[in-house]
Amino acid sequence: MRMILDRKQGPEYKKIENIHLQKAEEKKLKNNIPLYVVNAGDQDLIRIEFIFSAGAWNQHFPLVAFAANEMLEEGTKKHTASEIAEIIDFYGAFFETEASQDYAYVRLYTLNKHLKATLPIVEDIIKNAVFPENEFITFIQNRKQNLLVNEQKVDHVARKKFMELLFGEKYPYGHYVTAADYDHLKRDYLIAFHKQFYTSDNCKIIVAGKVNQQSLDAIDNYFGGTDWKSDNKIANQNYSVKSNNNDNKHLVIKKDAVQSAIRVGKILFNKTHPDYLPMLVLNTILGGYFGSRLMANIREDKGYTYGINSSIVSLKNAGYFVIGSEVGVDVCSKAIDEIFLEIKRLREGIIPDSELQLVKNYMLGTFLRGIDGPFALADKFRSIMEYGLSYDYYNNFINTVKNISSNELRELANKYFQQDSMIELVVGNKK
Repeated sequence: MRMILDRKQGPEYKKIENIHLQKAEEKKLKNNIPLYVVNAGDQDLIRIEFIFSAGAWNQHFPLVAFAANEMLEEGTKKHTASEIAEIIDFYGAFFETEASQDYAYVRLYTLNKHLKATLPIVEDIIKNAVFPENEFITFIQNRKQNLLVNEQKVDHVARKKFMELLFGEKYPYGHYVTAADYDHLKRDYLIAFHKQFYTSDNCKIIVAGKVNQQSLDAIDNYFGGTDWKSDNKIANQNYSVKSNNNDNKHLVIKKDAVQSAIRVGKILFNKTHPDYLPMLVLNTILGGYFGSRLMANIREDKGYTYGINSSIVSLKNAGYFVIGSEVGVDVCSKAIDEIFLEIKRLREGIIPDSELQLVKNYMLGTFLRGIDGPFALADKFRSIMEYGLSYDYYNNFINTVKNISSNELRELANKYFQQDSMIELVVGNKK
């Protein structure tokens, strides 16, 4: 008998009671590099992720960390860039790099059976990158041109300028990259940075997927030696945050802009702070998902934008809160007024139980989706490992989401969401 669906009636939902999170197993290579293993999944595929404390926080000149990471695969002592690409492609593997404010990442995705063919290439890239002169010049030209194009986009300018306003231009998180930074970048800076930071004593490795002992032995064979140990101890960088809060309202004029980019926010804290998890709940209600208050008001009701969101961003040495959107120039001031109106409502009102329960279900469901598969499990582990946190962080997250009350959220809003503590930035024009 065919079941007839009543499409006017939404499906039932059940409360999420217990969440099981498979933990990473810690091992050591012969040279004491920490190796974290997430052995999960049915496919004969693994991802090996090398993590270096080699982000923008560690650089002494602008762009060095990003450029060094981006150019790793542009040539080594043994292979050209095209040879590297051909070998990786031949074995159906995938190689990628990424540089953040705090860390640099090198990742290899490959079948276990091809690991002994692809891992030597990754070893060569990490240990023997030479940053060829011609490729370096091309990199500078292309990236500088991309920057000049992006400088015409209000969203790009707003993102960069907001970080500068938050932290100050001398702070690593706040430096606004300019075309002059590319002009002053030297190949020697990249070589020196690579030699200092892409070393065994500045590395952690996470391997995830269908991991077998042969794969672990191969990793130890290629990366467990002392041949890439640093001669110099990396000194801790100390910077003082100098937030530009004397004037909280900022306007960057783009005369021909049809839309204006809005950023509203403030310096906050990272995920090691006791209020971080409760603030995630408050942020989700305000602008952290499609059904948020900012979306309901400024997109659905007023029609000022296609999208608006808010985020609590955690960095290793700081954190911040930001609301971002792009709106028509003619409604920019009205949109900002509505943003602060929604923030005021959180400070003064009580969140209805139905809304709070919806957000709790959403956050727990999103968490469940975020631990589906070995690579997702590895990402979850990395996001606590980088802060020196344990898996208790996720237990605390689940308990916080389940048990936080409307009164507690209102107290948080009054503690952190005072309007005069927020920086307001508009890039484009404002009427």
